[in-house]
Amino acid sequence: MAHITENNTALKSLANLEVFSETLQKLAENDKQITVVTSDSRGSGKLVPFGQRFPDQIVEVGIAEQNLVGVAAGLSSMGKKTFAVSPACFLTARSLEQIKNDVCYSDNPVKLVGISAGVSYGALGSTHHSLHDFAVLRAINNITIVVPADNFETEQAILAASEMQSPVYLRFGKKTMPSNIDENDELYTASKNFEIGKGRVLMEGTDLTFIAIGEAVLPCIEAAKILHKENNITCTVVSMHTLKPLDSELIKKIASNGSPILTVEEHSVYGGLGEAVASLLLQNGFHNRFKIVGLPDDHTVSGSQNEIFEHYGISKSGLAKTGLEILAKQNQTLVQA
Repeated sequence: MAHITENNTALKSLANLEVFSETLQKLAENDKQITVVTSDSRGSGKLVPFGQRFPDQIVEVGIAEQNLVGVAAGLSSMGKKTFAVSPACFLTARSLEQIKNDVCYSDNPVKLVGISAGVSYGALGSTHHSLHDFAVLRAINNITIVVPADNFETEQAILAASEMQSPVYLRFGKKTMPSNIDENDELYTASKNFEIGKGRVLMEGTDLTFIAIGEAVLPCIEAAKILHKENNITCTVVSMHTLKPLDSELIKKIASNGSPILTVEEHSVYGGLGEAVASLLLQNGFHNRFKIVGLPDDHTVSGSQNEIFEHYGISKSGLAKTGLEILAKQNQTLVQA
């Protein structure tokens, strides 16, 4: 899918939410059916400029997330291309029944936009962390789950989602993210194409694979560079931007060489990307050494997103260390065999 503007937003590094807002404004310029519903979240959702430019295409419901989803479903049923924007922690907890019944069961093509997801709210703590959304939404029929890793994927995901005639959940954090992988990097292999339901191979290697989603993709790329420079280990890195439907063919193709696989996500280790990939591999007869990296089942520590990532090993150094550990276990198994 082509970029939407000549002055492409993906040429400069922004928070993915800023790219979301800019892309939505470009769509709204030519499509009066584009409608945004917010729950006192236009500021945190970077939608103040949208509201100023298109006051007749934005609805504010206040801090009432269940109403947000119900109103969005009603507008969608009348032909509006509706984006319901709210913090992910509240959108997918307080409004879960409305998402299940008003959106998915009723087949209203609402674009549910979970903002400040994962541990983006940092020091606000567990009440504001969204580490459950993958798990609960994967269990609901008739919803696509998309989590862009960078500005390029964000723009393309919004363009694609706006044309979809089925429910979509789009998840964004707050951090400034790369426009795209540096094309001048010697390890660069990323495709210029984006398709919902198809993962993007960002790096190719034979020793170890990182399959990551959203803002957890970048530390995997950085870890792969460390492993290559310091240990001559080559890694495959995949941005599995679509969690549902999962790109099963790509995963099976990657797993076919038998090398270890690490899945990495800003989500609980229960019910997310890791368990989805593990289930796929086991049910298809693969026996690769495998590890899920995410947030464990405990009272999540507070701090900035970077601090929390460091604490739980979702950093470049932590992932490089985990990669070496899983490769050592793989080599030990081969020696014993």
